Amino acid sequence: MTREHDVPADELERFGAYARETSALTVALHSRVAERMGLSPTDGRCLALAARAEGPVTAGRIAELSGLSTGAVTGVIDRLERAGYVRRVRDPHDRRKVLVEVATGDDDRFSPLVEGARQALREVLSRFSPEERAVLERYHRASIEAFRQRVVDA
Repeated sequence: MTREHDVPADELERFGAYARETSALTVALHSRVAERMGLSPTDGRCLALAARAEGPVTAGRIAELSGLSTGAVTGVIDRLERAGYVRRVRDPHDRRKVLVEVATGDDDRFSPLVEGARQALREVLSRFSPEERAVLERYHRASIEAFRQRVVDA
């Protein structure tokens, strides 16, 4: 059930500041992880997008999700493939299509790079009751949906 409530200007400013700070820290973390993997931040972001997909994806889908041109994504995929993070495979349903598949086996090698962030999240979430976490989850899902729609419409 969606309810609409007025949001005072001072709250909007505070929440906007929180979102900007969270975004900046997230970008910094992702850049640091990518650097430790020997990748550029853009290559790291595209690898993360491909890894979150349910199975192999097209270069066009990576372009759509990342906001990059298909030409730029081709270069990203070339670099990720040379580094051993992805491989190009034929679509089993349409052999004319090429899909990008994330190489398996590197989870153990790179999990320490994100474990600190996972631990920090665990520590923060432990400060909230299950009911409060449900509200936080509802907030984050609504934010993601609203911002995703703004990105699509842009």
